[in-house]
This record gives sequence, structure tokens and C-alpha cells, in this order.
Amino acid sequence: MKITAAAAFLVSCMPSLGFALIRSDWNFARVPPDGLWDITFPFNMAKAPHRSGFYFAQQFNFHGVKEMGYTGLQPREDKKGKSIVHAAFSSFQGGTTTDHPNCHLGADFGPGVSCAVAIAGNYSHTYKITVRNIGGTTWRGTLIDTVTKERDIIGEWTLPSGSGKIVNGQMGFVEYYPWNTQRSHTCDSLPYTSAFFQHPYSRTKGAVDGRINRVYENGGCIGQVGYKVNRTSTGYNIEVGH
Repeated sequence: MKITAAAAFLVSCMPSLGFALIRSDWNFARVPPDGLWDITFPFNMAKAPHRSGFYFAQQFNFHGVKEMGYTGLQPREDKKGKSIVHAAFSSFQGGTTTDHPNCHLGADFGPGVSCAVAIAGNYSHTYKITVRNIGGTTWRGTLIDTVTKERDIIGEWTLPSGSGKIVNGQMGFVEYYPWNTQRSHTCDSLPYTSAFFQHPYSRTKGAVDGRINRVYENGGCIGQVGYKVNRTSTGYNIEVGH
């Protein structure tokens, strides 16, 4: 699910409301005028139950094209006694192409490319996802375990000619995606989860002070899903559900 930027400094994109329970705004205090060659979004799911359903994500736009990309983590059920970490990396821009084995054409039933990887991981570890230009208009998403330093390529895709670097500022979200396909639901049926969204950063020269600026509830269940947020010096811990 993709969502639309709501603050003036964010780049607008076509709305797809879905069921983003929580939204967040991020940007850098300063970036080069032509944007970022790379961006890294760290996440921690230490307190998240090992069950499918939630998506913890960050969105980003590119200069020269209208539609955005996103990347993030999804908890999964354990498999053969091992914890499974699922990471996604997608473009919603029409004309995006890929030949990477982890990817396929289409994103959220529309144009674009979707990539994903599932690994045996450790939920107590912080994972960071780096989105980096690897030449021309081709971008790679990489999942990195900050404890073991293991790296897994989520996927690679190529944006249309004329697209540029990553724009400063967009949004993140917490989504319970089973509700996207249910005809109805009750707010008190939301299961519990928790995730830590750490401030983004970039190695692009001139990029300074990446920050998540605020976190807030969204949608039709405001005040009814046990939402709690704790701000720290490095990011925000978010809890929802019952």
C-alpha cells in the first residue's frame, strides 16, 4: 500500500488510502539540489509478534518522475524453528523495468516493480535497508543486519530515462494489510505489534541531519487501536493493537 504525502515539504503522489494506521514524516535538514544518491532506513522489530499482517515501511520519490517507491520490513511466522524477516522494495512508476530474480512487474495491482526477500534472521537485531543508485537510473535495495553485518539484496529495478536522484522528504507508515482485502473490520480486532523506526541517513555528500519529524495516527480507527509512541534521540518506537 502506498500513501500520500500530507505536509508542504513532501512531494505529492497519487493517493491510495488503504489502511495505513500510523504515518510518519521524514526529511533532511539539507541535501544537494539534485537530491540523494542513496538513503538508509533502519528498523527494529524486537517486540513484534512473529505473525504475518503488518508492514513497517518508508516511502521515497525521485526527481523527474511522478510516482514513488517504498521499502520496509514485514514480520512472518517462524519456519523450522527460525525467525523469518521479510523485506520489500518496490517502485510504483510506470515504465520501471527489472531482470532481477527477486523482482516481478507490477506493484499493488498497478504499474511498477515489486521485489522481496525473506531471510532467517533475529528480531532483536536492527536491520537497515539501503536504497542506492548503482548506475544510470538503476536502483538497488539491500537488507543489512547491523549485528552480523550480513547483506542480502532485496532487488534491483531501473526507472525510466530522465529520472533523477531521491527527493528530500516523504512519509513512512505502519499498515495492517489483511484489512485491505476485507469487506469490513472492527478497530478492536487489530492484533498487537511494535516496531522502532530509526532516523534515516545518507552517504551522499552534503546530506545533513536526516530526521523523522513526527508520527501520528491515520484512518478510521484513530484512538481505538491502542496506539502508543515513544520518541528517543534515534527515532520512534511505535505500538498498536490489542
